[in-house]
Amino acid sequence: MASKVIDLIYWRNVGRTGVVFTGLVIGLACLFQLSLITVVSNSFLTVMAVTFPTYLMCKGLHLVRLLDGSHPFRFFLEEDQTLTDDTTIRVVENIVLLIATFVTEIKRLVFIENMFDSFKFLLLLYLLTYVGIQTNGLTLVMSVVICAFSLPLFYRLNQTRIERIVKAVSASLDRGKLILDSIHELIFPPPPPSPASTPPPPALKAKLKTK
Repeated sequence: MASKVIDLIYWRNVGRTGVVFTGLVIGLACLFQLSLITVVSNSFLTVMAVTFPTYLMCKGLHLVRLLDGSHPFRFFLEEDQTLTDDTTIRVVENIVLLIATFVTEIKRLVFIENMFDSFKFLLLLYLLTYVGIQTNGLTLVMSVVICAFSLPLFYRLNQTRIERIVKAVSASLDRGKLILDSIHELIFPPPPPSPASTPPPPALKAKLKTK
């Protein structure tokens, strides 16, 4: 399943990807004017307006012995889409791992384990408030679909240039993170070690040995 999705977003089969991409964009655009139930029901009616006459035509041609009577959509019906036990366990484990990772990351950001990361999260939330005012969830979903089908192809065509830019930005962010960590240590210095944990001076050690 994952390999099929990757083939779609990388346009390895241009015809299939074009059909899927166009269908998703048209369906999401219809949701701006119509309800979800209306869009789904009309989509299936459109598909069955093609499949039902095609099936009847093939049956009619079989009656007059112009076809061998094979099902016109056998390829779709015989395609194996079942999940084996191993596949099901692997999918469930991946979902649980993603949820656990998400919860752990949110706790780390909200309770400020690292000031720089929490500051970036705070800035992102602040920007999202403006995004929520200017647009709605359906527009964001359509934007995500368009980016999912365009950005991977754009990255593959410009991989060297993008990696060079990413390395420069990462180096700048690392320098900024070091500066913020230094400021944090200056404002909130670490507590001094307790007297019990500090080792005695060498002279005191020698006196203790002589006694």
